[in-house]
Amino acid sequence: MNRRTFIGVATAAMTAAVQKTAAKKLVLSSTIGTGLHIRFLGTGAADWQGVDGRGEHRRFSSILVDNSFLIDYTAQAKDMLPSGVAPTVIFYTHSHGDHFNPTDALQLGIKTVYCHSSWYDTCVSRFQSVASTLGVSMPQVLKTTFGVPIEQSNVTVTPLPANHATGNIQEQTQFFLLEKGDVRLIYATDTSGIPVRAARWAGIDPENSGTPITALIMESTMGMNYEVNFRLFTHSSVALVKRIYDVLNSRKLYLPPSGQPVYLTHLARTLHGTQAQLDTQLPSPLKAAYDGLEVDFKPNPAIRD
Repeated sequence: MNRRTFIGVATAAMTAAVQKTAAKKLVLSSTIGTGLHIRFLGTGAADWQGVDGRGEHRRFSSILVDNSFLIDYTAQAKDMLPSGVAPTVIFYTHSHGDHFNPTDALQLGIKTVYCHSSWYDTCVSRFQSVASTLGVSMPQVLKTTFGVPIEQSNVTVTPLPANHATGNIQEQTQFFLLEKGDVRLIYATDTSGIPVRAARWAGIDPENSGTPITALIMESTMGMNYEVNFRLFTHSSVALVKRIYDVLNSRKLYLPPSGQPVYLTHLARTLHGTQAQLDTQLPSPLKAAYDGLEVDFKPNPAIRD
């Protein structure tokens, strides 16, 4: 498969199909708890184009944070939004079409857009063109800067540099540290590993350690049998995520509540088994997220001040 095929995106909203996984039922609820609430709207990489031959479906990767704002979004995931929830703010990780789609954002009602300063002009131009075509108001487009936190609906969002690339070699892709109270969650997609600058800003650089994280959601484009794969230059594998966990855990820089998994997202259709296979084969504490999964991330009482 060439890269064009791998990063190809749907040109129109596809027929929604609930992911068919053994012993799982998606609960579309707008109720959130007291922690940092994450709903996985999509958990797939760019090679997902609807239901596959195994009867499974992963929408393009995106999350809804505290039923308030989005990180990435395409119309594939519209059916995963809870009833009555209408986010108006979106943070983009980068400009690839399986994460960034101005048409889908404006049709959803997005009013505020955050993108990294390295591709700000392109982001503005794309939204201006689509807003004109649709006859809707232009959203406010704001620049993000690595390491500079943004307060959004009681959540602190800190952009961090990712190890990924787009067609614009000057574009700096990003992922995010999300903080709410004593919860510190890294949501890392798309990226090959965690670059040292990102680790330092997040406080988890083993050589310059700061405040530990309490939760980790990380992309794993490649599965356990695809470690030797050219995508490792821009994406992570199961083995790489496990090594990151091992390092952070050994240095006490990842301190989750007891029993909380490391969640995997951005799973390639062609490089992973089924959800049922992942549930039984992934090494502990890694767990494959799935579309519609809701997690209320709680603080670790043992490290509260």
